[in-house]
Amino acid sequence: MVLLIIALAACGSKVNESNYTKIEIDMTEEQVRSLLGTPTDSSGINVAGLSGTSSKWVSKEGTINVQFLNGKVKAKAFSKPSGQK
Repeated sequence: MVLLIIALAACGSKVNESNYTKIEIDMTEEQVRSLLGTPTDSSGINVAGLSGTSSKWVSKEGTINVQFLNGKVKAKAFSKPSGQK
């Protein structure tokens, strides 16, 4: 059990710049979740037949924000914690 925990910790977070670059416009929300895991925070809205979701994944390596329209990526952003280059 201890070895499993150590192995998982060594893998690091899925929330990193490398995985951010794999997110493409029009990917589905399911595809992004399979790449990054469950978002740290997510909120949605439905208006006139359109559904929008803003999801955020946070780790010590950075923050990934993704905006979905009707379940597909329409915008994304990556930011590193202040003080990191």
